[in-house]
Amino acid sequence: MKVLVKTKINHHDYKLKVDTRMTLLDLLREEIGIKSVHRGCEEGECGACTVLFNGKPVCSCLILSPQVDDAEITTVEGLMRDGELHPLMKAFVENNAMQCGYCTPGMVMTAYSLLNKWEDFTEDDIRKGLEGNLCRCTGYSNIIKAIKEAKKYKDAGKWW
Repeated sequence: MKVLVKTKINHHDYKLKVDTRMTLLDLLREEIGIKSVHRGCEEGECGACTVLFNGKPVCSCLILSPQVDDAEITTVEGLMRDGELHPLMKAFVENNAMQCGYCTPGMVMTAYSLLNKWEDFTEDDIRKGLEGNLCRCTGYSNIIKAIKEAKKYKDAGKWW
């Protein structure tokens, strides 16, 4: 069965007829063509498919497409401005916070949410905040450094 949904994805309005059994992950990848949202465990355990759903990080593999009606979805592409990387993304690059890159979009979206929510934090807060986002390559130390660096961008007013 298909239903009509109206949603905003990366600042663009969409009216879509979606299968009621389709996940947000599949909607983004197959219907909209956003490939940065990666398919991982499909059980909400790895974080590779993390997007912002009305400003909060969620595993898109756990959201059914009819739930996006009247919602705002943001992926890493939605953080960019005029083709320019968001300062958080720049911090990930500058701190070598990725190796294979598979987890990176989900890590960025979670970190973006955390940085917008927190005024101040410790390294332990970052580690706790990233729970649910798995990385098999980096060991997390450069990801944590990148998030600390991104906080400096934010504090300096270089954030959007």
